[in-house]
Amino acid sequence: MMSHEKPTPAIARQRRPALALIASSCGVALALIAGGAVGGLRINTTPSEPLGLWRIARLDRPVHVGDMVFVCPPEIEAVSEGFARGYLRAGLCPGGFGPLIKTVAAIAGQRIDVAGDVMIDGRPIESSNLVSRDGQGRPLRPYVGGTIPAGFLFLHSPFPGSWDSRYFGPVPASGVLGFAKQVLTYAP
Repeated sequence: MMSHEKPTPAIARQRRPALALIASSCGVALALIAGGAVGGLRINTTPSEPLGLWRIARLDRPVHVGDMVFVCPPEIEAVSEGFARGYLRAGLCPGGFGPLIKTVAAIAGQRIDVAGDVMIDGRPIESSNLVSRDGQGRPLRPYVGGTIPAGFLFLHSPFPGSWDSRYFGPVPASGVLGFAKQVLTYAP
């Protein structure tokens, strides 16, 4: 049997702040969703780059070495395996993958040599040591190296556990969504 009694004034006063908090939280969530849809905002939850709110900025020039970009990973076996292992999130890119935030380390025509670390055109990349196993002890297969073909990019992140082109190889430049710009981030 349900009671249809009116709440006491004390209970009504207690509910107002809770309702205001819920309404405010919903408003913030809707603003973030709308900002993401309209303004290219994305939340990064992976440690490869600072955590927090990022913006996909329109490409107003060709991508260069050193640019930080949002890129859809290609639908290849290595990326599918990385997705199954939890190295990347689900998202709206082809294959159901989420976009990656990485720095362009090499462009078409540059030579990549992979051994204990990565060399581009004979020069080592800082913080590019390879690991043979992931954090759960599963083997990692590094990219074999070679010359970056036309229309492709080699991506890198200095984070030690980053899963980038060291493991899945060059990616099509056509997958670049835009430049990655930090909005409100935190580097732990």
